[in-house]
Amino acid sequence: MEKKYVVGVDLGGTKIYTALVDLEGNIIKEKTVETLAHEGEQAVMGRIVDTINYVIDGTDKDLIKSIGIGSPGPLDVKNGIIIENSNLPFKNFAIVKTIKETYDLPTYLDNDANVATLGEFMFGAGKGTENMVFITASTGIGGGAVLNGKLFRGSTGNALEVGHMTVATEGPRCGCGNLGCAEALGSGTAIGKRAKEAVLSNVVTSLKNYENVTAKEVFKEAANGDRVAKNILNTSLTYLGIAVANTITNFDPEKVVVGGGVVNGGDIVIDTIRNVVEERCMAAFVENCTIEKAVLGGKAGVLGAAALAITEK
Repeated sequence: MEKKYVVGVDLGGTKIYTALVDLEGNIIKEKTVETLAHEGEQAVMGRIVDTINYVIDGTDKDLIKSIGIGSPGPLDVKNGIIIENSNLPFKNFAIVKTIKETYDLPTYLDNDANVATLGEFMFGAGKGTENMVFITASTGIGGGAVLNGKLFRGSTGNALEVGHMTVATEGPRCGCGNLGCAEALGSGTAIGKRAKEAVLSNVVTSLKNYENVTAKEVFKEAANGDRVAKNILNTSLTYLGIAVANTITNFDPEKVVVGGGVVNGGDIVIDTIRNVVEERCMAAFVENCTIEKAVLGGKAGVLGAAALAITEK
């Protein structure tokens, strides 16, 4: 039997990463270009098409099944439309229709958290599970879930906005308008913000040795024993842990996969999450559910888009 392929497009505010992928998740040919969003809709669309042309060049068109696209939201997934996004020039743009017409191939769109979830489920840390939750913590906190082997989207396609789960009755205001969101308390951005507040105060901390302090420096100084950095991390990661614990209580998955820049801070991240889950979840959930680090890293988006192309019929 001849080998079949799909195309995965990871569309981001900074870069477009496109790959030709076989059905086992191996990348055959890939191309990354800068998005250059400021150049507008048509220019960015042109670059997406260029990357697809590059990766399919040399492969028999009949062997390519479909195309999957992962994009930041908000999206209208049913109609294949990018509604609008602060980092992309598209506004109510029918991206699926455009690509479908260009290549005469089935084309699917989903948000970046959902495609990363699918990627880890099919080709990464969630391989072999039936019920898996993916949580990503970096600039913000996002998530996705595969339940009974299928991506769970919710009625508007925005299920598992775990970053906007309330984890404290008070707390800083989140970009979404609510107080006490997981994202405002447990994201990489939140860790950086707490560090900047500390630096501007009279507290004694080695964080003051940096010109610009971000989450990265907090992890570094906490490991060096700085009390303030340790406190910031402990508080923020506990809130992240609460978001994970609440999600486990809701969905009873066999695995939670945690990705995003924050997990690169070291073992302290997963360890803290596991401790909070053990403390806050019912014993049956704790015994049944493992919490692991995502394994696809920077390829989660493109392999997830490929997984979307493979699974959508």
